[in-house]
Amino acid sequence: MHFSYTQPSDAEKHFSDLQNTLTDQFEHHFPDPMALKTVIILPSLSLDPEILLKIKGNIYYEERMLCLLMLLRMPRTHIIYLSSMPIHPEIVDYYLNLLPGITGQHARDRPTLISCYDASNRPLTAKILARRRLIEKIKRHIPHGHVAHLSGFNITSLEQNLALQLNVPVYGCAPSLSYWGTKSGSRKLFRKAGLNLPPGYEDLSSIAEVAVALQALHEQDPSIRKAMVKLNDGFSGDGNAIFSFEKVPAPTPENLRDGLKFVASDMTYDLFEKKFTQMGGIVEAFLTGEEKVSPSVQCRITPLNEVCVVSTHDQILAGEDEQIYTGASFPANPEYCREIGEMGYKLGVIMTEFGIMGRFGIDFISLKNNDGNWEHYAIEINLRKGGTTHPYLMLQFLTDGEYDYESGLYRMPNGQTRFYVATDGLQAAQYRCLTPPDLIDIAICYNLHFNSTIQEGVTFHLLGALSEFGKLGIVCIGKTPERAKEFYERTVEVLNLETSAESGALCEQSELD
Repeated sequence: MHFSYTQPSDAEKHFSDLQNTLTDQFEHHFPDPMALKTVIILPSLSLDPEILLKIKGNIYYEERMLCLLMLLRMPRTHIIYLSSMPIHPEIVDYYLNLLPGITGQHARDRPTLISCYDASNRPLTAKILARRRLIEKIKRHIPHGHVAHLSGFNITSLEQNLALQLNVPVYGCAPSLSYWGTKSGSRKLFRKAGLNLPPGYEDLSSIAEVAVALQALHEQDPSIRKAMVKLNDGFSGDGNAIFSFEKVPAPTPENLRDGLKFVASDMTYDLFEKKFTQMGGIVEAFLTGEEKVSPSVQCRITPLNEVCVVSTHDQILAGEDEQIYTGASFPANPEYCREIGEMGYKLGVIMTEFGIMGRFGIDFISLKNNDGNWEHYAIEINLRKGGTTHPYLMLQFLTDGEYDYESGLYRMPNGQTRFYVATDGLQAAQYRCLTPPDLIDIAICYNLHFNSTIQEGVTFHLLGALSEFGKLGIVCIGKTPERAKEFYERTVEVLNLETSAESGALCEQSELD
């Protein structure tokens, strides 16, 4: 991809000026718990609408950033939380009652929840931009004398437009740099940082170019049995397809559909071809090995251009070919967590040269070689908050600790360590019989609810998706990895036990529906 210099527009210059104000905020207001500040939380999944539609209960993913309500533990901080549909007060209270060090009433005085009352399949930010009065309402709820910034799930031209209308900066990567978070841009940054990556080709713009790339890949290594074909801007694996050379040894544009299998069960060849033409993508070898894992590292580039390694995880992947992200365990395996942490830091330094800022994650495929060592292949960069962001933030807000990637341990101020297992995808049809208050009641009665005294237990998210989709997210925190896993397994066991009697009735109702 080639870049040429063009004169920035007035809007781009205004946005750049706003972004420059973050330096002062970060130095003087972010670290001061008594500073007067307002955080506008924008949990918009600003993704392609047709890709978004394939995520069950996608509107409830806006609840994942409710963990940022924990910022209210700073007694002079206000929060404006935006959503497509109103979030039930009991769900908000659940988070506020987890806050350490302040009373519930003190916390309740400082968040403002603003909803579009719009459940349509559009990004939340687009819904807000279509409502001038709602934008004015957001402005009015920034208290006089407060500095403010916007925190989003991902930052696109939509979020930039909203920031300009609100006249606040965004703590995230500028949309003009979003290419470096695509599958193609990721591969180029990996090479620049000297990281291993799977053999393959990027910046492909048509199915015809995919066929040529697959042919070239197979000619380089005839032993390759499968390859990945990925949209540049897929989400959680749903923009991926697997090509089988066993089914189609000589790929052409005409026979390509015969060798492709899509990760998303409802993805069609025609839709995939359309999306590939719109957003482009890559082809790369499907890596295999006797021991294969999928770790990730999460980093942050501050407004001061500092690179911080925030966390490492071992991802929990589902699906026939393990392409769909469902959860993670923290921290990553001690055998390699330091290695991927160092790679994350190295890549972050390279990214600062391009002006990239905010949170980002790097996904790896790691294979154990015959010598017993791990070989890590960088797969993609996510220039956004991801599925591992909110579990770690919950742990950090609840326990006030910090992760040290060099030791591979998370330590609290008292020196104790903590671990967790987390998922966004705990789902069963029978869970639809539960409401969020039912779930909380069960957690308390079975001694699963997070206990601030011992700083262990379970927290929940995606609560709004429970009754409609039988889906929820959990973060299971323990003093050892085994203890965290026990909390996870016990939670699943208890939920299945408590809802087993209703499963038959729900199945009958589903048939009627």
